[in-house]
This record gives sequence, structure tokens and C-alpha cells, in this order.
Amino acid sequence: MSKFFNIAGPCIPGEHYLVPTLARLPELAGLIATKQYFVIHAARQSGKTTLLKALARDLNTKDTHVALYCSLETVQGIADAERGVPAIVNVLLNGLAWHPVFKNLPSPVVDLSAYTMAVNSLLSQLAQAVGKPLVVLFDEADCLSGPTLISFFRQLRDGYVNRDMAPFPVSVALVGMRNIRDYKAKVRPDGDTLGSASPFNIVTEALTLTNFTREEIAALYRQHTSETGQVFEAAAVDRASYWTCGQPWLVNALARECVEKLLKNDITRPVTAELVDEAAEMILRRRDTHIDSLLERLKEPRVRRIVEPVILGTEPVESTLSDDCQYVLDLGLFKREDQTLKPSNPIYAEVILRTLSYDTQDQMGRSIVSTPWIAGDRLDITGMLQAFQQFWRENSEVWQARYDYREAAPHIILQAFLQRVINGGGQIVREYALGRQRLDLLVCWQGNRYAIELKMKQQYRPDASHAQMFGYLDRLGLTEGWMAVFDRDPAASWDAKLNWRTLVHEGKTLHIVGL
Repeated sequence: MSKFFNIAGPCIPGEHYLVPTLARLPELAGLIATKQYFVIHAARQSGKTTLLKALARDLNTKDTHVALYCSLETVQGIADAERGVPAIVNVLLNGLAWHPVFKNLPSPVVDLSAYTMAVNSLLSQLAQAVGKPLVVLFDEADCLSGPTLISFFRQLRDGYVNRDMAPFPVSVALVGMRNIRDYKAKVRPDGDTLGSASPFNIVTEALTLTNFTREEIAALYRQHTSETGQVFEAAAVDRASYWTCGQPWLVNALARECVEKLLKNDITRPVTAELVDEAAEMILRRRDTHIDSLLERLKEPRVRRIVEPVILGTEPVESTLSDDCQYVLDLGLFKREDQTLKPSNPIYAEVILRTLSYDTQDQMGRSIVSTPWIAGDRLDITGMLQAFQQFWRENSEVWQARYDYREAAPHIILQAFLQRVINGGGQIVREYALGRQRLDLLVCWQGNRYAIELKMKQQYRPDASHAQMFGYLDRLGLTEGWMAVFDRDPAASWDAKLNWRTLVHEGKTLHIVGL
């Protein structure tokens, strides 16, 4: 069977194209050699399970250690330690039957009724039975919660501190989406007192998997070229790097979309930049399982507290060092860059706003006719925004009440309006980040580009704001732009809010649209 680009589950050597896995975290060899316990955290679908299985194979093949992989996903939701700890033991026991070493050894005996030491007892027996240093890799460790989580950690700690006297794993990896600090945050709301001997303080390092570099994306795609002869043009690799910023699932999904869906496995045709752009749009519209599950998080209050200021470009309500911020970073939705937060890649940036405005777009479709603002390869942005002024006057109160993201509702609704008009023929590129005091939009249509900036009135400082926008136009090489300024003062009349001014500066035209 030919190899293919995998977007479902861990990658398997010989079946899937994959970036050399262990090279992504070269620190692991040193941590295991020095008998450390450590955390690996990274966003969903970034290669954690692929890494762990490759590490287990590598250690078992070298014959210097015995490695045991164990996924704790099935224990999710069992907070009661009396049931949760035996469930962990059973998961470990089930993994022994097919293990290259343990399948040939007598089965350990564990008293599940003594659940406060059941994990400790099992790991101790396994470490003694193999006669070599034992490494245990716990995948989906952040599925544990409440008393089950605390008991699990306490038993690991007990074995760790006494391993000079009794057999116990020399290294343990706890792997999931969240850093160790978020494991701690999960037990705080329950009021559990961890005492002075915190079960979390045995972890030496918290590592994360980085995204693919442009060179790694090219090397991954070259594997397909070597296998089939089908070429990914250099510009196509550049576009894949732009759209994904190296997020592994997205890198594979774009390639699969191009090769299997758009080109229908016709390997005589090269993969071009235009095909990659089309594939990105298809993934955005289809909202595959990976993206849907990630964007479900937008409904969580702790995520909304971070995301909403990013959309608005305001200063964060929460510290960028807070647990909530770290949680959003660990999910992979956002990244910290240039001392601020921004979406992790252009696909996430686009799909976040499309997701939040999807219902609005759908309902707008019944009343918005795009034809008046489209003339061949040109868009009448002035006409569109003038129409939106009237729409906003008539509908803003009702529409804003529908959003959990109340503060960002004006930005979301205007973008839904624009998206509804250009759907199927254009694209909106969004630039947003904490503290910028604006959201920049670039509407692309048939080779033409239109720059729009969104602000709240409290962010609008005429001289500074105008200079900011003229600078944006200069950077884009455009001579005309629009700035939409929302006034949410309930005491102000609509006649005062809805206005239109046009400025000309050094050959550039700026339309200021009051809303």
C-alpha cells in the first residue's frame, strides 16, 4: 500500500509520510538517561502520540530500557478515585498483553480495593519484573481530574521518592495538551488541599512540541514526490507554510486536500500555490473534526476572556501570564509573539471569526443581496459599508444580544456581513493581536485588495488612528482604505453615530465610517 498524508490518529512508519519524530524533541534522551520525570504538552493533533510510540519503539529496540506506552483517555470523567485509580490500573494491565517484553512475563497481581496504592504497586512489580530500567509514557494524562488525578500523582510521588529502596520506573512522561501548571489549576476549584508535599513537584521539565519549520514541510512533501513523482512546487510549500505556520495536522490536511480531493490522485499534475490556497478555503468551509473540536473551546468562559480582547485589539483583561492565557496557548489556538497574543496561524485566525459569525451569516443570507456591490473584478466597498450603516441602525440591538462575545459583537457582525457578500469569490485576511487597538481586514476579490480597519470609539484617536491607517495602506501598497468606528454609547443618537468623512493625505484616501 502506498504511503499517504495522515489526518486521523498517530502516524505509523511505513504507512504515512512523517517528519522524523524523535528529532522534534532531542532533549528526551538526556532526561531518560538521568532518570527524570517530565511533562510533554502540545496542542491537539500536533504529533504527541506519534512521538510517544516512536520513543517506546526506539527504547525497546535499543534494549537498554523497557518502555511502556499507556493512554489514559478512557479514564476521562472518572473523578472518584475509588473508581478512577482501578481504571488506570486496568488500562496498564491491558497494555501488557501485546507488549514485546511483558507479554512473556507472569501477570502482576494487584489488589484494586487498596486503590490508594494500586498504581504504585503495579508499577513497582513491573519495574522489578523486567530487570532493566523501566520508562512509562502516560498519554492523555490531562484527562484525569479531581481525586483520581491527585491520587495518581501521589502514588507516582511515593514511588519516585522511594525508588532508591524499591523498584519503580526510572522515568515517567505525562503527556497531554496542558502544562503541569494546568494540572494544578484543575484541582484548585474543588477545594482539595494538597499539603506541603505537593504531588506535582517531582516533574523536572515541561517540554512542548514545536510546529514544523518550512524546511520540515518541504521534506515531508518531498517524501510524497519520491514515492509518486508528483511535485509540490516551491511556491506551494511557501503557501502551506503561510497558512499553517507548521501546525502538523494542517500541514498534512492541506497536502491531502490537494492530492486526493482537488487533483483526484492524478500524480501527473504538480501541486501549485493556487491549489494550496483552494485547499485552505475548502478546509475552512468544511470545518473538519480537528478544527471543530478545537473551536468548541471558544464557548468556554476562560477562553472567551482571552479571545475577545484579541479580536478587539484591546489590552487584555487577564494577564498574559495567567492560567487562562496559558490554557489558550496550550490548546494551540493562539501563540505569543512580539510580546503579544495572536492566532497561531491564518487558518485559525480565519476560522475563529467565521465560527463566531456563522449563524449570523446564515440568517443574513435571507436579506442580503451581494449583486449591487459586485461589478466584475471590482467590489464597491463604499456601497457595502453605507448599506451596513443602515443595517446596523435597524438590527444592531437584536443581533448583539445573541452573542456570548458581547464586546466583540460589532466586529463579528460586520465581518459576517462582508463574508456573506464575498462568499465563493473572495477572501478576508485578518490581522489581529492584543494591544493593537484595532482589527485590520484585507478583503481580496478577483486580484484586487481593499483595506478595512475596525475600531471601537474609545480606541479612536484621530491623528494617531489616521496615521496608523495610512501606514497600513502604505505597507500594502494601496491608495484607498476604510476605517469603521463603532460608537456603543447608548445615549448617543443614531444621527450622531452614523456619519461618513473622507480624508486625503499624500495621495491616499481614507474613508472614516461612523457606526
